[in-house]
Amino acid sequence: MSAASLAMLVRLMIAQVQECVFEKVLLLLPEGDFTGHLQVAQEAARVSDVYALVLQSMSQSLLKDYVPFSWATMVQVKVEHFRALSHYYAAVALCNHAESTEHDDGAGERALLQFHVREPEGVCLSDLLKDPEERRKLGKAHLRRAIIRHEEAMRIHGLCKILRKMDILQEVLSLTHKRSLHMYSEIDHEDDFFETAEAPNIHSKTQQKPDIKTPDFCSVRVTDIFHRLGPLSVFSAKNRWGSQRHVHLVRGEGGLGLTLRGDSPVLIAGVVPGGCAAEAGLREGDYIVSVNGTDCKWAKHAEVVQTLKTCSERGVELSVITLLTPEVLGQPERKAALMSLSGDKENSLQRNPGGTRGRGSLLTWNRKKSGGGASKRLGSTFSLPFGNLRDSESMY
Repeated sequence: MSAASLAMLVRLMIAQVQECVFEKVLLLLPEGDFTGHLQVAQEAARVSDVYALVLQSMSQSLLKDYVPFSWATMVQVKVEHFRALSHYYAAVALCNHAESTEHDDGAGERALLQFHVREPEGVCLSDLLKDPEERRKLGKAHLRRAIIRHEEAMRIHGLCKILRKMDILQEVLSLTHKRSLHMYSEIDHEDDFFETAEAPNIHSKTQQKPDIKTPDFCSVRVTDIFHRLGPLSVFSAKNRWGSQRHVHLVRGEGGLGLTLRGDSPVLIAGVVPGGCAAEAGLREGDYIVSVNGTDCKWAKHAEVVQTLKTCSERGVELSVITLLTPEVLGQPERKAALMSLSGDKENSLQRNPGGTRGRGSLLTWNRKKSGGGASKRLGSTFSLPFGNLRDSESMY
């Protein structure tokens, strides 16, 4: 993914963490706590601001065509929803819990001084805590903004078909909207002919800022679920294997009659013609996967050699598999092609007996060439391990 995509996902996860912090503070909120409700309102405003940053990242020209519409819509809904909650809890603090501020040693006044981005118009904060009517008016203004934000969240939610199918989300938005409407109707007096003032924005603040830590993968030990398959450089889906063969190998007077090379897994690099290994059915190119029932896909060269050297007179049980090379896989197709060419030749001979010389010479040349190539490969296969052993090979 691009750097912009990763940055957007990081911001999204930070916003989700900040939302969890808000829920934690809300669960620990004591009843009747004025400063506690102000803190919850600021936490909700913080969540709204962080989701606004996520929405800004999703709106970049490099990402807006790749971010799902449901993702962007959900982020917009959360921006409006948590902003509405911040104004709602501000109204609750001002209207329902203001009486407890008379004996709080000025803590409520200090919290209120840092609560709004700007001071409310026409109201002195020192007089606000002492005047219930002024608190009611300011609380009503916050509730009015909360209701507007709730309705905007519900409108955006209705634009996305996927979100409309989420009943729990629609229920949460509806309940919070009804809760704000109910409180607004309770504090709205019939003889209140004053125009509701515009509530100032709430200063976002959090008590627990998310800390991004780079994971240390070395500190945790995990089990590789593919370990039993063997080294992936050999035992992977890109290679095709024959069925596993079980071979009983008994040491003769001239040894086992094979050459081993490499490790993890050990390869049978050569087989002595007429030797014990050849008679047992081992072939050049076989990989040893187990010895006497013990898996040795990850075994080193010396470990397999030591196991073979210490075998008893009864011999040793080997399990081997063969890598199917393209030449081996293509043999049926080549055989069918040769049979088709042979049939075409016979048909052409029957149709035109006098015109077969040129075609016959061409087929003969191809046959000789393919036969020479095969003999050359066979010669290199059997002469390499025994004519000139490499340093990494051992004959037994």
